[in-house]
Amino acid sequence: MQLRSDNFQHGKPIPPVFAFAKPGKPVALSDNLSPHLAWKDVPAGTQSFVLTCIDNDVPSRPDDVNKEGRVVPADLPRVEFVHWLMANIPLECGELAEGACSDEVTPRGKKQPYGPPRSVQGVNSYTDWFAGDVQMEGAYLGYDGPCPPWNDSIVHHYHFRIHALDVPGLPLEQGFSLEELRAAMAGHVLSEAVLTGTYSLNPSVPAS
Repeated sequence: MQLRSDNFQHGKPIPPVFAFAKPGKPVALSDNLSPHLAWKDVPAGTQSFVLTCIDNDVPSRPDDVNKEGRVVPADLPRVEFVHWLMANIPLECGELAEGACSDEVTPRGKKQPYGPPRSVQGVNSYTDWFAGDVQMEGAYLGYDGPCPPWNDSIVHHYHFRIHALDVPGLPLEQGFSLEELRAAMAGHVLSEAVLTGTYSLNPSVPAS
């Protein structure tokens, strides 16, 4: 399988319009558009697709995150941050247009995110990140783009991955978790393809 985007190339920076935040003082909310994605060379037997976007460069501890006069060290262990989970994408869908699934930052999260017919979308990690924030707290479903710490010493990598499945759908409801998705997909993945983009909000750590 192959996965591509008209908006960025594999291993190259993601433009700020597809991010949750962009450089500001120190950051500002961005356009949060979902990027264009297209896939091909689907294996025989495919009946549906799953799409994920995960950043695996997220600090495992918040001690230094977004704090003046401090830097998130490069040797800090890193964990996953989910930006997008979408399952039960029908076989006839092979492309998502720019902005088709997200076209703004939605405080408290999108409750009914746009997607292909019959698809279902899971919660992303902004649900946990904004827990306790009076203005932003909520269940964040669908796509919400990059917003790495503005004082991180490393660039973040965002792995968009399309999975071809041998079943027409998974028994998942809107708002499912990454753990639930991985359990449901187990044994059903025929092939997958990945497109990785980079992003940084630290002016001293360029994404390119």
